[in-house]
Formats: sequence, C-alpha cells, structure tokens
Amino acid sequence: MASVAVYNMEGKEVGTIELNDAVFGVEINEHLVHMAVVQHLANKRQGTQKAKTRGEVSGGGRKPWKQKGTGHARQGSTRSPQWKGGGMVFAPVPRDYSFKINKKEKRAALKSVLTDKVQGNNLVVVDELKFDEIKTKNFVAVMNNLKVEKGLVVTVGNDQNVVLSARNLPNISTTHADKINVYDIINAKTLVLTKDAVAKIEEVYA
Repeated sequence: MASVAVYNMEGKEVGTIELNDAVFGVEINEHLVHMAVVQHLANKRQGTQKAKTRGEVSGGGRKPWKQKGTGHARQGSTRSPQWKGGGMVFAPVPRDYSFKINKKEKRAALKSVLTDKVQGNNLVVVDELKFDEIKTKNFVAVMNNLKVEKGLVVTVGNDQNVVLSARNLPNISTTHADKINVYDIINAKTLVLTKDAVAKIEEVYA
C-alpha cells in the first residue's frame, strides 16, 4: 500500500495514511480513461443546433411561374434551397450525443486516474476542512498553505461553508466523494482529499 502524508489546514504534516492499492494502486488503463473523458464531454453537449429545411420555412406554396415559355429555369417553390430565404439542405436538427460505457469500465478508468495522481505526487490529503464562515480569503489561505494552484477539492459532507468559499476561485473546484468523475480529476493539477473522502472512495470503489 502507498503511504502519503496527511496535512492540516496550516499546511503542516500531522501524520500519514495508507492508501488501498485496489483503488489507488491499480494498473493504469489509458484507453478506458480516454473513453470516460469522451463520454463525459459528449454527455455535456446540449445538441440544440437547428436550421429549417425547405418544408419548415414559411411561404413558397405557389409555383413562382409556369413550367415552360418564360425563359427562366423551371421552379416549383420560392423556398427551395437555392432561393434567398429558402430552406437549408440537410439542415442540422437537435440530437442527443450521449452514450454509455460499462460500469466496470468507468470504475477502472476512475481508479486509473486516482492511481496516476498518487504516482505523480499530485495527491494531497488533509485531515479536515472546516470553516466557521463563508470566506474566500480563508479558503485561498488554506490552498496556499497546501501549495495548491489548480485543484479539485473532494469532501464527504455537504459543507456549504467550504463549497461557497471556493466557488469564486477560477482554478479551484469542489465536489463530493460520491460524485467524483474522471474528467474533473484529470482537469485538476492537484487532487485534494480529506481523510473522510479517502475512506469513502475506498469504501465505494475497493
């Protein structure tokens, strides 16, 4: 088992913690990590683009001129694609880009990125995160103590003082241990876990 240091909010080392190799020490599978990231981004797409086809634009019900004898090319509608104000050929329509991957694959991908953070020394464990008030300045001080510039902070409980103190920081995001995902972990340079969050993650994914 990997052993990492545990820090307090002042950035001082107060102990160590043993990480479960079943979660934080697996063989990294880059293919599954890639699949999980692609799925996350695809599922976030709204797919709301829309343009009208010739059957949806207004007007054009009458044939603009007779078929023969005018000297013009034959036309059946003023709303054909070649006309100004006409419909679009093969117009885009709203669609769902989401797709699913197996639960085992998603879990394996998550374990892979957690392992990568440990191996890259980009995992910081804090004994606890407690704030008496909602104060961004106090949260910034803790991140500076832990030497975290761009990170994902994972807690167990829904502590509003922690969440609201961090929400204005562009390079820091927060989440709960049961809502972590591959994309957020990869996007964060440093992963900050409370001791309770480590225990929760090991309980769920071990």
